[in-house]
Amino acid sequence: MLLRNQHPENRSIWVGVFGEPNVGKSSLINYLIGQDLSAVTPKAQTTRNYFNCVFTIDRVEVVLIDTPGLHFSNQEFNRRMNQQAADAGRRTDLNLLLLDISRDVVDQLKTFCKKFIQENEFSEFKGKPLWVAFNKSDLLEENGDGKGGRKLVALTDLLKKFLPPEMVVTRVFMLSAVSGDGVHELTAALYDTAPSGPHHYRDGDISDKNQRFFVGEYIREQAFCLLHEEIPYEMGVVIDDFKDKDKDKDKDKDRNRDEPVVASIDATIVVNRPSQRAIVVGKSGAMIREIGVRSRKRIEDLLGGKIFLNLHVKVCPKWFRNNHILEQMGLPRAQKSVRVWRKREEVREGGENVRR
Repeated sequence: MLLRNQHPENRSIWVGVFGEPNVGKSSLINYLIGQDLSAVTPKAQTTRNYFNCVFTIDRVEVVLIDTPGLHFSNQEFNRRMNQQAADAGRRTDLNLLLLDISRDVVDQLKTFCKKFIQENEFSEFKGKPLWVAFNKSDLLEENGDGKGGRKLVALTDLLKKFLPPEMVVTRVFMLSAVSGDGVHELTAALYDTAPSGPHHYRDGDISDKNQRFFVGEYIREQAFCLLHEEIPYEMGVVIDDFKDKDKDKDKDKDRNRDEPVVASIDATIVVNRPSQRAIVVGKSGAMIREIGVRSRKRIEDLLGGKIFLNLHVKVCPKWFRNNHILEQMGLPRAQKSVRVWRKREEVREGGENVRR
């Protein structure tokens, strides 16, 4: 949506942030917008949907698109996450590839090339400027002369060696999304590169997603931090009900409270097996209470007031293949999606109509 009556000197730029899981995409975006908006955990695949985050420098609007980490899997759920990243690439003016300097850069480049070139899922990258940022520079001293200790010049040579000729890297950065080292060079480059154009978000807006979306993200974030092994990756969150108390007819009931309730939220944590439900609930409900306590604090910081949060845990076998649940989580069907279920067909057997 374009804003009306804009200043003629306004500029804007759309930047897609890509990379493998856990390279620090969401951490970098949170640092740039100055708020812990994106969910961040030590576990891979925390980000499952792409969404826009916005910050403004003078008259330059920078729209950053946070994307799921690139990975390989034939699961329907993973196909849809990769499709989210591919869809984000269609909307960008330039793309920023984030590489983890503390890990093997060569392996990350090979993954990038395979996903973007061999499988041809990200053809939108061709013809657009590509910037590369080597993140986690704060870990270089810990790594000494190991894999993370390569000089920036040597790393640039690696990019030329592994990236295809049609993908020309125009800028390279060394930074840390934790300490902020080198991030100012990235923001300065974005400011200088942004073309003339209208702003798409009002002053004060920081994302295209609503509060309901981030509530689900924060619940899943806290569950990721508290749970271990395979459970986080076979777990999802669905927001069943989100009532804004300011619009509730019964809001007067809350006015006598020291801290008025701003929202009432019902959410379901979806797991794959009954044994996982037992772990998420915990002994005497201890785990689900702790998830609720931590999530509530994050959500209250977002909404700016006290909330009621009611969490449930539901077993949905193979939910990551269920079209209805995946749609509820904001993951539409991907280009390479398999049929999640087959439509019932009426066939004639022995002169009678039979459904199968």
